[in-house]
Amino acid sequence: MNKRMKSAQYASHMQTSFQCPICQAPMNVIELKSIVCSNNHTFDFTKSGYVNFLTQQLKTKYDKELFEARKKLITESEFFTPLTKEITEMIQQHTQPTNNPLFLVDMGCGEGSHLANICHSLGGVEKVVGVGIDIAKDGVLAASKSYTDTFWAVADIANAPFQDKQFDIILNILSPSNYAEFQRLLKEDGLVIKIVPQSGYLKELREFFYESEKQSYSNHETVELFQNNFQILHSKRLSYSVSLNKAATEALLRMTPLTWTATAEQIQSFLEKEFTEIT
Repeated sequence: MNKRMKSAQYASHMQTSFQCPICQAPMNVIELKSIVCSNNHTFDFTKSGYVNFLTQQLKTKYDKELFEARKKLITESEFFTPLTKEITEMIQQHTQPTNNPLFLVDMGCGEGSHLANICHSLGGVEKVVGVGIDIAKDGVLAASKSYTDTFWAVADIANAPFQDKQFDIILNILSPSNYAEFQRLLKEDGLVIKIVPQSGYLKELREFFYESEKQSYSNHETVELFQNNFQILHSKRLSYSVSLNKAATEALLRMTPLTWTATAEQIQSFLEKEFTEIT
């Protein structure tokens, strides 16, 4: 069975969850090839297994090279391991074991490694139905090539192709949000887990590339907006530093928007250390 068919088969087990992003009609998986609504709006499974639900491509600065670097950093270093461990433990702490799998969606999934690692830690395909959506096609393409036991979609988080009250868990990891849509998609007893970068996040890069941000970086308004939209069950400040070798540091510099305006000389200067402590 090829990736297209395998993904379509995976989607067919959750097809009652789909909603057309154009007309909001229910959708079904047809012949392991397409997802089609009752008004005949059709979205095909690609060769690598993802579905593109966008009617027009949205512009993003996140490209193939960035997502390759992000995957390298996540899978070949321990940089994000404590974070994904904390998210997994939070889900386990606030959900009750049942015979039904958890429906979990990562809004702004990028190349999918965070979602794949969390689903695996929670017990894999037997216990979790994983869904990852992002507007960046390069990210979703990379995810679908690497992780087959998940449904991947190019879609707008402000107009997700799913019916109301479908998800037990909504993840939003260092990504933009749309809280009205999150409220629509979340089950009555569901959880939204939002990861917000605080003042220490990548502070070594901020201090090196942006002199003005040494003291001023804050996401207070982001936290406040989240608190205004959801009842807070649990909040934690997670802080740690990881020693990255040159290859991992280079991957970090390629994946972060903090270096988008940096010169080649600045980047080379930062890479001169053999190992770099990054917060």
